[in-house]
Amino acid sequence: MLEALSAVRDMGRVQEIAGVLIRYGFGDVVQRVGMARVLERAGRILHWQAVSEEMLSLSPPQRVHRALEDLGPTFVKLGQILATRVDLFGPEWIAEFSLLQNAVPAVPFEEIAAQLEEDLGCPPHEAFRNLKETPLAAASLGQAYLAELDDGTTVVLKVRRPDIAPTIEADLRLLNRLAEAIESEMPDWRRYKPREVVRQFAISLRRELDFAAECRSSERIARNFEDFPELVVPRVHWKYVCERLNVQDFVVGVPGGAMDQIDEARLDRARLARLGAAAILKMVLEDGFFHADPHPGNVFFLPGNRIALIDFGMVGRLGVDRRRQIARLLYGLATQEVNEVSEVLLDWAGSIDIDETQLLTEIDAFVDTYRGVPLRHLGFGRMLTDMIAVLRNNGLTLPPDLALMLKAFVTLEGMGRELDPDFDMAAVALPYLRRALAEQYSPRALARRGWHVLSSTMSLMASLPRDLRHILRMARRGKLHVEVEVTSLKPFGDQLDRAVSRLTVGLVTSALIIGSAIVMNIKGPIALSTISGFGVLGFIGAALGGVWVLISILRGGRR
Repeated sequence: MLEALSAVRDMGRVQEIAGVLIRYGFGDVVQRVGMARVLERAGRILHWQAVSEEMLSLSPPQRVHRALEDLGPTFVKLGQILATRVDLFGPEWIAEFSLLQNAVPAVPFEEIAAQLEEDLGCPPHEAFRNLKETPLAAASLGQAYLAELDDGTTVVLKVRRPDIAPTIEADLRLLNRLAEAIESEMPDWRRYKPREVVRQFAISLRRELDFAAECRSSERIARNFEDFPELVVPRVHWKYVCERLNVQDFVVGVPGGAMDQIDEARLDRARLARLGAAAILKMVLEDGFFHADPHPGNVFFLPGNRIALIDFGMVGRLGVDRRRQIARLLYGLATQEVNEVSEVLLDWAGSIDIDETQLLTEIDAFVDTYRGVPLRHLGFGRMLTDMIAVLRNNGLTLPPDLALMLKAFVTLEGMGRELDPDFDMAAVALPYLRRALAEQYSPRALARRGWHVLSSTMSLMASLPRDLRHILRMARRGKLHVEVEVTSLKPFGDQLDRAVSRLTVGLVTSALIIGSAIVMNIKGPIALSTISGFGVLGFIGAALGGVWVLISILRGGRR
């Protein structure tokens, strides 16, 4: 329960959260997770207000959307993370979570200036020329300002909101306790895995708070695209960068969602769509490091049909094995190969207890719906969405590193089709997929895997003498214990134990019958009523023993 929420430092925030939930018609959640009881014990009066007719007319996803907005930056970010969990929520929920925006009221420049002076070691107007005090944008974690360097380079200063970190840490503590309470008190919500969602959210949010880490991610992607001049990543000015400040070149271009401006700039829509798809495929399948939030606000189109990406606070990482699985899955979807798709999904299911036959049947039906469809008419986004629905129906969830990848993939394909209605994602993807699959069996890959196996074997051989000496030393000291358990003999041992028990009770029963019979037939002066009573008790004990043996034999026969 939420007894730990009685901590004074979090009590005011608990009351705010409870009040917002009640206002949007989630009073039952407040009661069931124990928030109301904790507040009452703390002496806080919770006013239960009737939910307005307007609230009742909204769907649950719409009410959750509004509640997250009212709860502030941490919860807005949570909603944006939930928008990536297409494996947990249906389309109506994802649509509402996707509407959550970062735009929040700006912090006065005086507060920003004080923090900038602390980080720069001098007043910000001395470090930068023409620093605009009106922010370009105000997001939940930071604000962006336009300025110039001494050499005339126009840059953007992304400044973390003052004192935002303690507020976020308090909210994360409350979210973690709330998730624990939901899992224990609301079984219907357990399939959403609230504790796991909060854990992944906390990791992602703490990374986003470190603006220096965002700059490192930016430069890593820039290095990966050195031979891909069509993709532009703003240059980082490390002289000014710290945990609370990110300084990068200002990108001048057409925003990703401004289709009319693209036509005015005479850019090639079809080429831009193909470049965007190629960029995300390279990041996912070749580099294993990708921009995880490529929405239109983070994409700009530049002269010469180039694409610029900004805001690398949210990135995804994929290991070699995971990239191989993704390549197999996407190739199976593109070529309608049921076996490829099913094997990957079963690998992702892991040790979860599922009805494998039902899952395979649904996968076969899902792939069959796209059989015979020309490649240019295949919508990878639609196919991935349908595939996720199959996973949800079978109680499966995606590994956390894949949720971000699928969201980025679906977002970019949607942008590509908006740029070019005839955009053929499958045609762009197939060469990358074939290359990724062929790479698994290239001489270099085989040599690398062989070298890994050989080095592991040699390491084992090298450590073998030391391990043997350790075992012998333990044996000499009498500390070596060997336990042998033959599992195949265990059923035989159990049967033998039951047989001996029955035999023992049978012998005791026989002895009781014989002894009681002798006692009951004694003649003469010693034939007292007490002795006769002992005989009766003996017969009763014998009857009980016989009944026990009979029941044991019957049960053993059924087993």
